[in-house]
Amino acid sequence: MKAFLAALMFLTRIPIPKIEVSNTDWKKSPVYFPLIGLLIGGMLWLAVFLVDKLFLPPVSAFLIVFVWIWITGGLHIDGWMDLADGLGSNRSREQMLEIMKDSRVGAMGVIAAICLIAGKILAVYELVELHEPLMLVLSPWMARFLLICAIKFWPYRNEAGLGSGLSAFLSYPIMLIHLILILVISYWAAGLNGIMLLFMTSVLTLLFILNIYRKLNMLTGDCYGAIVEWSECVSLFLAMAIGRLMG
Repeated sequence: MKAFLAALMFLTRIPIPKIEVSNTDWKKSPVYFPLIGLLIGGMLWLAVFLVDKLFLPPVSAFLIVFVWIWITGGLHIDGWMDLADGLGSNRSREQMLEIMKDSRVGAMGVIAAICLIAGKILAVYELVELHEPLMLVLSPWMARFLLICAIKFWPYRNEAGLGSGLSAFLSYPIMLIHLILILVISYWAAGLNGIMLLFMTSVLTLLFILNIYRKLNMLTGDCYGAIVEWSECVSLFLAMAIGRLMG
């Protein structure tokens, strides 16, 4: 239970009583990351239900994305911006890593954040218009499943860093259980379109990870955050495209 609460406290700003978590609890927490994504998705679905009755779709889309950012505290957007600054500098690997560690935000990070948030607002607007609110449940869930895949299969930068040891309890049976759950719910929510969405999001996220790894030869905490944001945004746009082509 403490491992779940550790995941909840780290990935969201949902108010819960503060608890002391051990290093083992922290290392176990990624096991629950996809479930936290499902919880975030459920809250977004509820937000759609509430605001869609009160506002026109453009305003609803803005408010839903605002809620999305509030739930996560902008945690992953920070990583997205840092990665954009680093890779956008077009410098050596060591210099890119130093830029990513800098707490200051550069021009590339600001541009990347604007594009990301604007893209999410437009995608949410379109999905609300298409009456596909369940896609907002699947998006953060898929993203955090792909996050634990990145944690499992690509080495972390610093053995003494926050992300050190997070793969320790991500066994193959646990990964398989999460995959089966997402496949079943995706099929229930959207039929074969849901399976196609998961597959295509996974492929594009894999390409994103490989591009990062090719340039940095490792993943960092910022990379993990960027992977979540990329996966969420990609899944939303794919959901729109699949909905129009196959709907």
